[in-house]
Amino acid sequence: MTKTNPGRFFEDYRIGQVIRHAVPRTVAEGERALYHALYPARHALYSSDEFASNCGLESSPMDDLLAFHIVFGKTVPDVSLNAVANLGYAQGRWLAPVWPGDTLRSESQVIGLKQNSNGKSGVVWVRTEGLNQMEEPVLDYVRWVMVRKRDPDAPAPETVVPDLAPVVMPEDLVFPEGLDFSDYDFDLAGEPHRWGDYQLGEKIDHVDGVTIEEAEHMLATRLWQNTAKVHFDATNREDGRRLIYGGHVISMARALSFNGLANAQMIVALNGGTHANPCFAGDTVRAWSEVLDKAETPAPGVGAIRLRLVATKGDSGAFRLKDAEGRYHPDVLLDLDYWALMPV
Repeated sequence: MTKTNPGRFFEDYRIGQVIRHAVPRTVAEGERALYHALYPARHALYSSDEFASNCGLESSPMDDLLAFHIVFGKTVPDVSLNAVANLGYAQGRWLAPVWPGDTLRSESQVIGLKQNSNGKSGVVWVRTEGLNQMEEPVLDYVRWVMVRKRDPDAPAPETVVPDLAPVVMPEDLVFPEGLDFSDYDFDLAGEPHRWGDYQLGEKIDHVDGVTIEEAEHMLATRLWQNTAKVHFDATNREDGRRLIYGGHVISMARALSFNGLANAQMIVALNGGTHANPCFAGDTVRAWSEVLDKAETPAPGVGAIRLRLVATKGDSGAFRLKDAEGRYHPDVLLDLDYWALMPV
């Protein structure tokens, strides 16, 4: 009897299937320190208990993307161990802060299936929920993945493509209890720019760049317990290269966005995201952002800003995205659409 787990293949998924992912993870302060060592993360709310307390929170929560990576990493052995590519995200919401000492687990439901025309793979859509030790949801999102088939002759399932909203509406955003930017300290945050200083359509070159190292991305992927073969096993790709985990690029670009968006403190929704081109060790990641929308919120002193974050391995100041045919420029690594909270 075989005791090892080869992972799920496309024909192993069924609409409505619920998967409880192993292994729960208790989050400690050491992970915050390691996250900030891996990425140039400097947003004040996640760096200082005193700053967070001044903003109405009990202490500094864990970084939003740190929580995302942990919840995401739990799903990999069940959803994307045999993936060809992680294709996109939608309808993501951060529902509660994650605090040091919280224990997180993940649960996913299959909501869509579509076999590819080549018969060798198919696309699987899952809705994933991250829960804390009190079974309270802290995060949920939809993602879709291209997964290999074990047997190319296995019959195709009935095609079900979920109808996904292109954006999380402002009224559906969730705010941490007590959040209040009325007495926000702009000096300690690092920049003077308020919610009202940003204009729709404005583009911001974040200027700085970081060259991706093999050791750092391997450490990060292990930290999130992400077991996808393409990130670890150099024999898993024909070119013999280990693919950089897309979340590593997301966190790097978000950290780089501090220069120009230091006051976009909390990520509260993920409207959509595409890993446009692969990233490998040796690539230098830069980033730019575009202001897509703004909304008032019921939280005192708090405004919501919708941002497009683009990571590139070329000149970020060129603001390249797509060509005339709608194809991503080859220098574009990431196209991410999210809502953040900012002092008004």
